[in-house]
Amino acid sequence: MIKEVIDKQIFELKKLWQNKRQLTFQVLNLAMIVFSALMIWKGLMVVTKSESPVVVVLSGSMEPAFQRGDILFLDNSVVNVGVGDVVVFKIKDRDIPIVHRILKVHTKSSKQPNGEPVVELLTKGDNNRVDDRGLYAPGQLWLEREDILGKAVGTLRYVGMVTIALNDYPVLKYVLVGMMGLFVLTSKEG
Repeated sequence: MIKEVIDKQIFELKKLWQNKRQLTFQVLNLAMIVFSALMIWKGLMVVTKSESPVVVVLSGSMEPAFQRGDILFLDNSVVNVGVGDVVVFKIKDRDIPIVHRILKVHTKSSKQPNGEPVVELLTKGDNNRVDDRGLYAPGQLWLEREDILGKAVGTLRYVGMVTIALNDYPVLKYVLVGMMGLFVLTSKEG
């Protein structure tokens, strides 16, 4: 059965290669799919004011609230965050953002250039014994509002396990992307 599918795809590719007009149409169709996904992502970034409007929970530090593989939807347009809010933050010189709950909010008497008070945050994973000061950059005791990528406003349970599997097994990522591209190129319109 799998051999039949592979043989059919190879046959369709050979046929497509001979018809340059159809090949151009299919390549443009594939490009349109890719650019549509990028436009949706950029649109979400603008609406949520977050550089990463969707994240996957990668560890068990927030169990039982969030499990490994849950997808979180973020909103950074919220000006004030408070104790108990689940936020995603990024530490300087680290690539992977962290999903944890705000444990303490410390408002300083000094003001930002826009007149707002300086707010410092301390976070902790629900499943962790201690706060996150050990995770922060060396010498950093508090997070600032600028470190927050967004507040969690929604979740999809376990859907992100696909992303985790693709990151754990990079070969799987290339096989999947290649197969999707192949099927888009060899699919027939109407």
